[in-house]
Amino acid sequence: MSLTLPGSPDAFRDATLDGVVPYYRELAERPLGDVEAWLADWSRLESLFSDAETAAQIAYDRDTTDPEKEAAALRFSSEISPQLEPWRVRLAERAVQSGYTRPDLQTTVRRWRNEIELFREENVPLFAELEKLSSRYSKITGGMTVDWEGERLTPSQVRPYAAAGDRTVRERAFRAFFRPYVDAHHELAAVFDRMYELRQQAARNAGFDSYRDFAHRQKHRFDYTPADCERFHDAVERTVVPAVERIYRRRARLLGLDGEVRPWDAVDNHVAVPDPLGRPPVRPFSTQEELVRAAQRVFDRVDPELGGFFGRMVEAGMLDLMARPGKAPGGYCATLPHRGLPFIFMNSSGIANDVDTLLHESGHAFHALEALSHLPLIFQWHAGSEMAEVASMSMELLGSPYLERAAGGFYTAEEARRARYAHLEELLVGIAHIASVDAFQHWIYTSGEGGDAQARDQAWLRIRDRFQRGIDWSGCEAERIARWYEQIHFFNYPFYYIEYGIAQLGALQVWRNALGDRREAVAAYKRALALGGSRPLPELYAAAGAQLVFSAEEMAPLVELVEEELDSLAEG
Repeated sequence: MSLTLPGSPDAFRDATLDGVVPYYRELAERPLGDVEAWLADWSRLESLFSDAETAAQIAYDRDTTDPEKEAAALRFSSEISPQLEPWRVRLAERAVQSGYTRPDLQTTVRRWRNEIELFREENVPLFAELEKLSSRYSKITGGMTVDWEGERLTPSQVRPYAAAGDRTVRERAFRAFFRPYVDAHHELAAVFDRMYELRQQAARNAGFDSYRDFAHRQKHRFDYTPADCERFHDAVERTVVPAVERIYRRRARLLGLDGEVRPWDAVDNHVAVPDPLGRPPVRPFSTQEELVRAAQRVFDRVDPELGGFFGRMVEAGMLDLMARPGKAPGGYCATLPHRGLPFIFMNSSGIANDVDTLLHESGHAFHALEALSHLPLIFQWHAGSEMAEVASMSMELLGSPYLERAAGGFYTAEEARRARYAHLEELLVGIAHIASVDAFQHWIYTSGEGGDAQARDQAWLRIRDRFQRGIDWSGCEAERIARWYEQIHFFNYPFYYIEYGIAQLGALQVWRNALGDRREAVAAYKRALALGGSRPLPELYAAAGAQLVFSAEEMAPLVELVEEELDSLAEG
């Protein structure tokens, strides 16, 4: 007798493991007469449970001071989800053994086979403990505050001051932003020590020499290898790093400096982008309502259907965009699959970078909504981060022509020029940063020294020297080290970063296409998003009018395109 699924994710809101397992057991034991109907029921179960789990995590991220919300998020992430993994593998085995397939499920079946091969029962408690440590990291960083001119602010709320025209104010803001991370160095290092041990053990349990190789397989990276990632690092060093050096030399000249720029003058301080002529930062909005209204007009101009998607999210209350104390750091888009809606979480403070972030996260939202609209099963929706980030990064570039107020956006013509210039600067600096983050993770998990906190810090500095040139860091060594502790991916999303670099190069190809034929480029972008994860990665890129790029020869023309646009927007 089949078990009737709940009608709403609310049925799982207060669920325990014992309350969820019967639904998986029924699917595991049900005779496989109609495989399509069975897959549909499994998909619906995952949608209901994922919706409830995601809602609990969002609620906690919105208020990390609430112990009940923390307990609910932890119940899902450490007590229930890891324990469901054996059941999910068992269901995947049934699906694979049934021999059922169709063209739009081939990628899904390949992923299932991979998950079956990687699964080890002894890793279940290790991943449960890792979830608890991730929550610990979020709690430490979410509770950080900064003393700024008599006020207690979050580090995110200090970001606008790091773009002040006054260099002394910028320096104070830069140091204030990183001070909580410097102060929490030992506590965060201890959290990572344990994460490192657990990850390496999980990799060994699955038959891998290092967590790097395990994570690569775990992320279904079928179309490129760790060696390709290292080729990517080398290509960035050859093509992007010199371009960033040129950016900083121009910036130093505009600032009237004799030597190199300082961290508070640079783009890569992960705080804000200071104006090289000392002008006050552009403040495109001050409230969430202002941010949302202008963004709606931008998306309507990019494509009416995408604008309609954004409007649905606004009406449903699926946005929490402004920074405040007690809120988890960072920004993301999470999908509530049963409700069929994405949720955008941000920590905005009214600066131009926040506009770019909303365009970015909305690209993820549009990806989810296109996939949900065209594909029936939850297993088909997620394309993998390499394509997901093409969706988000392309939207930053596709939206850029409409950022002026005259086009419905945020800025005067001069402010729009400044914002576009800063965005392209950040784009190149970001690729170099991505390469350093990925190279550092390769070192952590393959060097044999990744469990040594001091060795990690020194390796980070060496790798940053490779990819980050043209900045004088003297006297700021503690802040430079703190930069990796502030990067949430090392702690909570290991090896989820090279995707940003691969995708940025894909997005640049979408943008290049749009410079020639905007309408067709947007149409191709939407067609690719609608494929979700139903096709292999190279085919998804091809649908968007792009290809995977790992070599310097392929990377150089895209870097040149960005530099040409920077030259056209430059002043002085």
